[in-house]
Amino acid sequence: MQDNQAINKARALYYNLFANFFVPASDVENYLELVKLVDILKKSPLDTNSGKALEKISELLDPTSNIALLQEYDEIFHNPTSKNIRTTASYYDEGVESGKKRVEMINFVGKTKLRRNEKKYHEYEDSVGFIFSLMAQLSDLIAQDEKEYENTVHCIFAQILNDFIDEFAKELYEHNSAVLYRELIVVLHSFVEFERLYLEVSKPVPKEKVEKVQACEVEEISEEEKERRARNKALKAQGPKEEACPVDIAYDIEDNI
Repeated sequence: MQDNQAINKARALYYNLFANFFVPASDVENYLELVKLVDILKKSPLDTNSGKALEKISELLDPTSNIALLQEYDEIFHNPTSKNIRTTASYYDEGVESGKKRVEMINFVGKTKLRRNEKKYHEYEDSVGFIFSLMAQLSDLIAQDEKEYENTVHCIFAQILNDFIDEFAKELYEHNSAVLYRELIVVLHSFVEFERLYLEVSKPVPKEKVEKVQACEVEEISEEEKERRARNKALKAQGPKEEACPVDIAYDIEDNI
């Protein structure tokens, strides 16, 4: 694996970008940081297609308000009248929430000095937002010469993210309400292909689809899932004082004992 500080810093920026789109904060200051991040990345894109997509995202993002982004996010992931895109690795692996992939992610987090801030973040550990946020911080630590996390990052990508990200991206790209997110998926596609080359991980062979719980089948949602959704709804209703999951405080960083 290459040992390149600049590459790992760039990887951290991209993971940070995706984290902020999949756990969008209600805090406008955090949103403005996201706008700046898009402006930075569009100057040196991974390829032509992602460059055009970043330019389009920059045009679509309101420079002063995150309302449009939050509305599109809710339409895609929380609208009870339309198909909702599921966001956890367990769902794409087994067709259920909180499955084996969540256990694997909990174990990976346990190998780091990063910890989930449960008061601020209620999504499962194998949700795309959590994974992107964790990978952003670990990539940044690697760029700071904490090379002990290289293997953890490699394993999370190879064993968790790589297995389901293509299917997740396809469903999101084809969603009727996706505008900003359709452009984001173009960027994500280019980045995932880069990660596969950089980490020397092969694209997974398409597997037989598991039977998934439909969004409208409320009776089949577990009690744990209902409680998680209720916590998220309450957290969002509190507004800027209780951010959904700003990347800079999604984890409490502690020294290992």
